[in-house]
Amino acid sequence: MKKRRVFGYDPLSSAFRFLVFGAAGVTAFIIIFLIGYITVMGLPNITPELFSWTYSSENVSLTQSLINTALVVVLSLAFAAPLGIFAAIYLVEYAKRGNKLVSLVRLASETLAGIPSIVYGLFGMLLFVVYLRWGFSLLAGACTLAVMVLPLIMRTAEESFLSVPDSYREGSFGLGAGRLRVVFAIVLPSAMPGILAGIILAIGRITGETAALIFTAGTVAKLPDSLFSSVRTLSVHMYNLSSEGLYLKQSYATAFVLICLVLCINAASAYLAKKIAGGRNG
Repeated sequence: MKKRRVFGYDPLSSAFRFLVFGAAGVTAFIIIFLIGYITVMGLPNITPELFSWTYSSENVSLTQSLINTALVVVLSLAFAAPLGIFAAIYLVEYAKRGNKLVSLVRLASETLAGIPSIVYGLFGMLLFVVYLRWGFSLLAGACTLAVMVLPLIMRTAEESFLSVPDSYREGSFGLGAGRLRVVFAIVLPSAMPGILAGIILAIGRITGETAALIFTAGTVAKLPDSLFSSVRTLSVHMYNLSSEGLYLKQSYATAFVLICLVLCINAASAYLAKKIAGGRNG
């Protein structure tokens, strides 16, 4: 028997609507609470000493860690982004339908995306630090994080390419364009907003990573002299301050700076993606 509706009221739809709005409300509350708590605890502790050019046990400056974070992000994306995007291009545009290699690569990427970061840290330490003898260095940390975010970038890029309508490709082929030109002139620009979204997620994960960098990049609070110098990022800096128990106020201030950095990066990337999408539509 069909369930009756009383004056157009569907109890099942109302229950699902309540669950959806409730989940969205709880999520928004948690995010606002975390940002508000860190702001309240960290903003009053922002002092000029925290931004001193030289690090000491008195000022526990975060300037070096802030610059090191930017260097790690740039190096990691320089390794991971081209590999992830080109791998996605091969899987979507060149690999044959039903190819076993494609299924294997997708399975491997999904598996790697769920591995804890500390496992990547141990892998990076054994491969880059010990076997390749790079030591605790900026290069070892960046390569480890590149391996960690590679599945994320590849999967988001692949989904972005799949979302491009086939009519774009067919129309270009009908006009006599080659596959390479179609990929780089038609498909890639159309998928760029989705690719940037994946890169934004990768930046957020790189910026907030701690465990993998402790095992590979080290904890030295200074600017690197070369790619083989040990460095300390903001997240590692905050972890060290909080674990020592002597600089809790400074650790909250560092957390506030880290959140502001991530928000600025996300806002800039979202603006760039919107401009690209607007340029394509215009």
